[in-house]
Amino acid sequence: MLRKRNFRLALATSSALSVLVMTACTTAETAQPAAGATAASATSTTAAATTPASAPAAPAAPVAQGTPGKPRVQDPYLAAWLSLTPDRAPAPLKPGVDYGMDPATGEFVWPKATPEVHKGQPFPGEMTKWDKKSFTKNVEVLAFYPGVDSPFHAWNNVADFDGHRYLYIHDRDYLRIMDVTDPAHGKVVFSSGGVWGPKGPSERFDANNVQDYLGGATIAWNKKLGKPVLVASFEIGRYGLMTDKSEQPDKVAAQRHYNSLKGFKVFAMNGPLPSQWELLATRTTDYKHPDAPIGQQQGSGSLDAPEYYGGKYMILSSAPDDTYGLTEYPNYLYSPGYQVWDMSDPANPKFVSQFSVPGQILGKPEDEQAYLMNPRAGNRTSWMGSRIPVFLPKPLEAGGKIGFGAMGGLGLYSFDLSAPANPKVLGHVNTPPSFAGTEYDNADVSQYARTGYVLTNGYPMNRDCYEPYKDIFVVDARDPSHMKVATTLPRPTPPEGASYTSFCQRGGNFGPKRANAIGQPGGWRQGIVPYSFYNAGVQIYDVRNPEKPTIAGYFVPALADETELPSYTLGKGVFAIYTEYDRNIIWAFTENGAYALSTPLLGKPVMGPAAKPWPAR
Repeated sequence: MLRKRNFRLALATSSALSVLVMTACTTAETAQPAAGATAASATSTTAAATTPASAPAAPAAPVAQGTPGKPRVQDPYLAAWLSLTPDRAPAPLKPGVDYGMDPATGEFVWPKATPEVHKGQPFPGEMTKWDKKSFTKNVEVLAFYPGVDSPFHAWNNVADFDGHRYLYIHDRDYLRIMDVTDPAHGKVVFSSGGVWGPKGPSERFDANNVQDYLGGATIAWNKKLGKPVLVASFEIGRYGLMTDKSEQPDKVAAQRHYNSLKGFKVFAMNGPLPSQWELLATRTTDYKHPDAPIGQQQGSGSLDAPEYYGGKYMILSSAPDDTYGLTEYPNYLYSPGYQVWDMSDPANPKFVSQFSVPGQILGKPEDEQAYLMNPRAGNRTSWMGSRIPVFLPKPLEAGGKIGFGAMGGLGLYSFDLSAPANPKVLGHVNTPPSFAGTEYDNADVSQYARTGYVLTNGYPMNRDCYEPYKDIFVVDARDPSHMKVATTLPRPTPPEGASYTSFCQRGGNFGPKRANAIGQPGGWRQGIVPYSFYNAGVQIYDVRNPEKPTIAGYFVPALADETELPSYTLGKGVFAIYTEYDRNIIWAFTENGAYALSTPLLGKPVMGPAAKPWPAR
């Protein structure tokens, strides 16, 4: 039976419980030289240092509007970024002229560089209706659950309680909890937030008036408490708030004084439903002002799902203050770095360190110089900084010492985390610019222990292939201080029987999104990596030899159309996946619902409870 509840209210009610406030830490900022041949350095701020910290001075306020050479904006940090960078925004391109189908070869000619746009850019030869055919290779559809997610995004988690497996599907104002003990006969047991249909959501959502924005979350078993702990990120929303930060001073001010938490919350899970969760702690990622109330907290908050395995250390993606402002992205103000937190006592998280890479911080000459050396500087398009926490091949508590950070247009970094209070850059690799869309959004380290190789990619943001293709790079990181791109994963091509010769003709978005999420049950599978691929569905790669990868299977579902959802939501296809490696189930999330999939590439699916409960005890 569907139990209708309000998740935001549940979180607000939980806030009345005991919340311990982090005591202010003495901090210091030190620049750490890179190891090996790299010239990069990491800026690390730690709670264990004894020298008092001094925050970088705020840039001087802009002079009167109209002064030659000065930007006409009110925000001092934004003005400093605009004063530093040239305006190299890419010019709009003409479909069928600058990009599109080559009638002689049947191949799609990709754009070289494009601005970010929020409307479709159809080209001659593109399908005029949404393709309703589906294709599979080495994949079986176990079930489809319409309308259990939003048409924009889905963060996912799994937790077992009393012999039942629960799948959590959430983002912003919505949360669905499904009992998927039998993945072919799942049931929604909790629903909060709007359910989408052809006329839009059942509940109105105002992106500018969010009181409790829930972002990514991670569920892990905490040995001290003897129960699962959920750590939920709270960050500034990325959609519906602002389109051009250079032209919307009121929107910029609203983000600086965001009306929701910039940080994270920790919950003890006494059961599968929010009414059974106990709020243990609330923290802001503005670590210099740990007592700052909502509306006065600086920075971005905690992005995506925390990297946390239930032990001592947690790593977040976060810009702690407004000086982290060297980024080109038009509707975002921050270049997030990383934070380490001590979670020995989940009810009393303690800040350990903040670290960044060259090219993130305003007011630091070495960072500004590094930023200007990047060919993306001034393009008014590229995301710079992290979007997800550092990727760990092995948890720090289990002896892990190496981490990899996907830093947008800044590239892929490797870090020495053997001393979490003093992280250091080991190495760095980057590739030629590929914008619009995001670059170096994520990394897959599932094969690193076996091979020494890391997979990393950005993803498309513009529709209709109106941006360069986003490759998945195979990075040789056997020596983390000297990383290099070895090859790329194969680009999907239309299956036999498709009515198009390029996935671009299918409309919507085409390109990779992400592979393994944080906290998937059962651990990674060697030799096999599945990716969500937007309108190309789920693509499953054989990476037994990472330098000779192949596509071993796929599931390309029918695309939703206007009979199911509003036109402005359509064309994404599979925008998220979550894999239960302990049951050999892949969950694929599309704009119109969720698919439960199995594949012999992983093994026979388990159609009941897993052999061991998750999260792992």
